[in-house]
Amino acid sequence: MVVRVLVVDRQPVFRRGLEEALLAATRGDVRVVAGTDRAETAAALVRRHQPDVALVDLELGPPGPLTALSEMRRVQPQLAVLALTRYTATHRSAVELLRAGAGGVLLRTRSPAGLVPSLLTATAAANQASGPQLTSKERHLWMLIAAGGTTIQIARSLHVSERTVKRLTANLLRALGVANRTEAAALAGRTGLLDDLSPDILALPTQRTSPPPSNACLREP
Repeated sequence: MVVRVLVVDRQPVFRRGLEEALLAATRGDVRVVAGTDRAETAAALVRRHQPDVALVDLELGPPGPLTALSEMRRVQPQLAVLALTRYTATHRSAVELLRAGAGGVLLRTRSPAGLVPSLLTATAAANQASGPQLTSKERHLWMLIAAGGTTIQIARSLHVSERTVKRLTANLLRALGVANRTEAAALAGRTGLLDDLSPDILALPTQRTSPPPSNACLREP
């Protein structure tokens, strides 16, 4: 089966180079079916070409990559989306796109061919059994778990009770098809969700001297 890729990237030369590199590396099994440098046209291309994966440049001009992701998902809710950045995956824009539902972050290399191995790995992960379709809140929780947050830390970060965190975590583990947090973190690593992400980017509090608020004051996510 051919994996169809949409490239939403500001550099036409890069898009053409990636198309050629993928054809050469996969003998046509993974191919670029469309490309654009405009966020506002991405959804129309999804509707027309029905790609399996969309690769989105984090430096797109206005209205930007978040709008591109949102509009593409309106057209094709199951679409796998991968972010492309020349920065690290800890960059604020990358984290925002992950929280919005992107399945991973790929680092732009000097040549499109250098991106192919990472793209093929991420594409396979994104298309494996279509992957779990998570909400932005579920994906955020997954990030916190994979970063090593404890139940108490996650509760404080999300402003919910520990009981709520346990319930949400149990639901997330079922959605991911894993048995525990360790397996959830490993899956996050395999799918590129937290490539090079440092725990402090999530601003998990480590200590609290005052008692936590009562459950009556806590908000559900």
